Amino acid sequence: MDYTVIHPNAKIGKNVKIEPFSFIAENVEIGEGTWIGPHVTILDYVKIGKNCKIFPGAIIGAIPQDLKYAGEISHVEIGDNVIVRECATVNRGTAASGNGTTRIGNNTMLMSYVHVAHDCTIGNNVILTSYVGLAGETKVNDFAIIGGNSVAHQFTRIGEHAMISGGSLIGKDIPPFVLAGHRPLVFGGLNIIGLRRRGFSNERIESIKDIYRIIYQSGLNMSDACRKVEEEIPASADKDLIVDFIRSSKRGLIRANISDSFEME
Repeated sequence: MDYTVIHPNAKIGKNVKIEPFSFIAENVEIGEGTWIGPHVTILDYVKIGKNCKIFPGAIIGAIPQDLKYAGEISHVEIGDNVIVRECATVNRGTAASGNGTTRIGNNTMLMSYVHVAHDCTIGNNVILTSYVGLAGETKVNDFAIIGGNSVAHQFTRIGEHAMISGGSLIGKDIPPFVLAGHRPLVFGGLNIIGLRRRGFSNERIESIKDIYRIIYQSGLNMSDACRKVEEEIPASADKDLIVDFIRSSKRGLIRANISDSFEME
């Protein structure tokens, strides 16, 4: 006997497999080729892309854990080729404090027991390791990796290609391309191995290093350091990305580790 409950108005794509004991609500759309494991709960106002894999115990689309939520319609949008492992949770957005939608990009993995709160934006090719918890309106950009048991304060941002060590308390923004670790969380150099794996040339990596030497080793405050980067570093998309990220920060950036003198290899 199949104990799966699928609302007749749910939009289920071709070749979708939904295992027993799962629940699919009315206002749900699931793209073709997606696998929904047993004991998965997908509540209203959720859109899931193609070829995703949702593992047992995951709950997607629960209302926000936010006292400002007033019962309004809000959403979860998940891209293609996303993996959501056991018991991960993804909450809907909140109109009062966010944009009303929690978004997860393509090719992203949420490992077991990850929590993505209301109005978070997770980019493409992101990995959130087991037990990561993201508070509301956290933004994690493309190719970022967050180590297990880390937690992010609301409104924090993690830049593209950043890598954060396990057990981190993320209370400040983490700029693109960097490693972050220690307690309190500090800048630890470039994510060189990750950048090389993603095809960054040596010349491109050296240019990014030059930027962060100014940002973190010149002794300048962030505003003056950004101005110096603009004046001295040749134009590039990477430079624009870093400077724009820093200047748009509202929570401030992680700092250099003042207890160590480091040189980016």
